[in-house]
Amino acid sequence: MATPAYLRIRSELEQRIHSGALPPGSRLPTEAQLREQYSVSRATAQRVLTELAQAGLVERHRRRGTFVAEGAQQQNLLRLANPTLHGPEIPGRHAVESAGVVPARDADVGMPGIDADAPVNRLRRLKFDSADNPIAVELTAVPFELAPKLLDEDLEQLTVHDYFARTGVPAAKSRVYIDPVRLDAATAARLDLTPDQAVIRLRRLTWLADGKLAEAMWHIIRPDLVEFFVERTL
Repeated sequence: MATPAYLRIRSELEQRIHSGALPPGSRLPTEAQLREQYSVSRATAQRVLTELAQAGLVERHRRRGTFVAEGAQQQNLLRLANPTLHGPEIPGRHAVESAGVVPARDADVGMPGIDADAPVNRLRRLKFDSADNPIAVELTAVPFELAPKLLDEDLEQLTVHDYFARTGVPAAKSRVYIDPVRLDAATAARLDLTPDQAVIRLRRLTWLADGKLAEAMWHIIRPDLVEFFVERTL
């Protein structure tokens, strides 16, 4: 499956930001310049810059342009709770560790309201920064009856909320919980950290318009490589 143009362009700009080729304060190309350089539509160029801003990597100023933000390793926590999100919750390379259908009881993430025997799609991925350091482990579970073809997707690039939007699943609300946890040995090894170390787990539940659970997921984040914040435009 070909990588979408917006994702290819955004990934290229992310790499330049994280590598220091575009240091804080650098001005990014305008929408018009992106359209000309990559031969893409206005909507695609706009989506690239919007998602970089949502990820906390750039700041957009009307009439002035788009600039690399200070602390480009920061991520806007509200991005995780956005049920209309396009693009990955944590930008960067994703690697699929496992994907399959399991009973909800074996999902390794709480799924309130879902029968323990109900089949769910379970996806575990590792996420990396531009220097290929592991920065997060993600576990996602979605009821199979809601998304029977989910595992046929490009799982390295998959964003569940985006999948819901494309397939007509009426996701209506998300809630993010912030849990302090201690690393088990397996997760510590994935993140190159010490077992039993205290870290933050971001846990998200997403519900349908009728109140049924649509998704349960969590990220365990390396606190030395990613800093989260909450910001809303007033």
